[in-house]
Amino acid sequence: MSRHPTSERAVEKVPALALAVLFVGLTGCGYQTGGKGEMLPATLHTIAIPAFHNVTTKYKLTGMLPQEIGREFIGRTRYKVVSEPAAADAILEGSITRYYSSPTVYDPATSRSSGVQVIVWLTITLRERATGKVLFKRTGFDVKERYEITGDQQTYLDESDAALGRLSRSVARQVVSSMLEAW
Repeated sequence: MSRHPTSERAVEKVPALALAVLFVGLTGCGYQTGGKGEMLPATLHTIAIPAFHNVTTKYKLTGMLPQEIGREFIGRTRYKVVSEPAAADAILEGSITRYYSSPTVYDPATSRSSGVQVIVWLTITLRERATGKVLFKRTGFDVKERYEITGDQQTYLDESDAALGRLSRSVARQVVSSMLEAW
């Protein structure tokens, strides 16, 4: 059986042609990696994060949340966090609108709770100071955290403050990610 030289060249060209079509298709279809967009204006350099408003009984969160969000901005972005709103390009305002805590696990021997679920609802608004323009707003933002309670009264350790700290760090990561990435 003899081979035809033109058919061999045609077969060799097929993979190269397929790669070229694939490359053109991917570059022309608008494909991009998610989370790489910059939603905040380039003129923004400083952000003030005052204490959050609170309509709940958990007063510790009003100071914890701004502190953790400030740390997250400093650690992950080019923005400088300032304490005085008058010196900032933008002001991040927050409001804790609801706090809910309920037992999730019961110890059958003592009929006492051994696990607790905490849910916090927030409203977050980033406003350009000079114009008042809203750069970012998220209402009904909820974050959940679970923690365990020891049943032994002699070794009891109140885990609720540590859980609120974890919750605050989780809020900070989610808020900063939402502001920075075009999702």
